[in-house]
Amino acid sequence: MTMQFQFNSDSSVMGTENVAERIEAMMREKLARFEDRLTRVEVHVSDENARKGGADDKTCMIEARPRGGRPIGVTEHASEVDAAARRAANTMVQRLERVLGKNEKHGHDPRPDKVM
Repeated sequence: MTMQFQFNSDSSVMGTENVAERIEAMMREKLARFEDRLTRVEVHVSDENARKGGADDKTCMIEARPRGGRPIGVTEHASEVDAAARRAANTMVQRLERVLGKNEKHGHDPRPDKVM
């Protein structure tokens, strides 16, 4: 089963050429090693100030849904959409390593009987 990818943005962000394709490709690359454990990744990008401009007004929110687990969400801000997406992807990788790595660590086999 492949991981679904959903991209959402507001109208002020979509003016950037190929923004959806660029961000999806970058996200898939960064999250590739978790792909078999995720059912879906949703990315929302927006410009909080629209046409007004401003520092760190671009937002990227990512929600990843692990198989059989609770959704994991992160939000990052930057002055450019691609930078916000990159930051959010890096944060998501760290969070997935912590959550999924912890599950692997504690999902060990029961202790075998001691042999004397």
